[in-house]
Amino acid sequence: MLLSIIIPTLNEAEIIINTLRPLQVLRQNCELIIVDGGSVDNTVAKASPYVDRIITSTSGRAIQMNAGAASARGDTFIFLHADSYLPKNVFTIIQQALSQGYCWGRFDIHLTGKPRLLPIISLLMNIRSRLTGIATGDQAIFITRESFTAIGQYPIIALMEDIALSKKMIPLAKPFCSRDKVISSGRRWEQYGCINTILLMWWLRLLFFLGRAPEKLNQCYQMGLFWNR
Repeated sequence: MLLSIIIPTLNEAEIIINTLRPLQVLRQNCELIIVDGGSVDNTVAKASPYVDRIITSTSGRAIQMNAGAASARGDTFIFLHADSYLPKNVFTIIQQALSQGYCWGRFDIHLTGKPRLLPIISLLMNIRSRLTGIATGDQAIFITRESFTAIGQYPIIALMEDIALSKKMIPLAKPFCSRDKVISSGRRWEQYGCINTILLMWWLRLLFFLGRAPEKLNQCYQMGLFWNR
């Protein structure tokens, strides 16, 4: 089994090396792909020595991840955020999941940062995901090439592409919910406030499930971040 770890980036020069260094031990069984959405800092230059391939594409997480999948050689894709760290035994975990008949899944999440609410937020995210089968991008979604192709890849929408992918997969197959944790930065909650960010994301998810257009939701998201500054 060859894994393709696909990381969308946009102006992540400050953190990208810290993200890529721990992945180097996996490169015997994994290929690392950066898909850059037009960074104006030196993200690409810093990442280049640590990855197998760098692709440039139009900015947009769904667009970038689909571009990475299109160039990948692996049997299974892992979509990893630039501020997240995979469990050390990720290869074994996914191999076991596939051997049990799963074709997609995600990991539990542990958010890091100063706010004291982050461990509680992490716990609630994991419980919600396990109960609903909905995986978020922060949880490092993995999926077989066959399944990813069958559902038509990530929908090209401005927001909630991870939830949309989950909704496509749930009728087809139950996700593997690993209790091993992805370590992810709580910088969004720290910057905009935990309570404000939680309320904003809950509101946006409700509107999404009610059928509001993702483009409108993205406008609401940007406006909400602006007012929370």
